[in-house]
Amino acid sequence: MKILFFASLRETLQCDELTLATAPMPCNVVELKANLSEKSAQWRRAFADERLLVAVNQTMVKDNIELSVDDEVAFFPPVTGG
Repeated sequence: MKILFFASLRETLQCDELTLATAPMPCNVVELKANLSEKSAQWRRAFADERLLVAVNQTMVKDNIELSVDDEVAFFPPVTGG
C-alpha cells in the first residue's frame, strides 16, 4: 500500500510518502490512521485531527472504506477556498 502526505501535513510529518508492505494490513482507513499514529507523538497529533481528508486511489472517501494492499492512500490537511 502506498501512502502519500500532502501540503502542511507533509511538512508536519517530515514525510511525503510511505510504503506499507507488511502483514497484517489495516483493513480500513480508521485502522490505517491508528497504525500511523503509533509512529510518534507528532504523528498521533496529526492523525487526531478529525478534519483530515483522505483519498483512496484518487477518490475522496470516508474513514470506513475498506483498503487493499494495492491501494494508494493520500492524506490531506483541511483546505479552504478563496
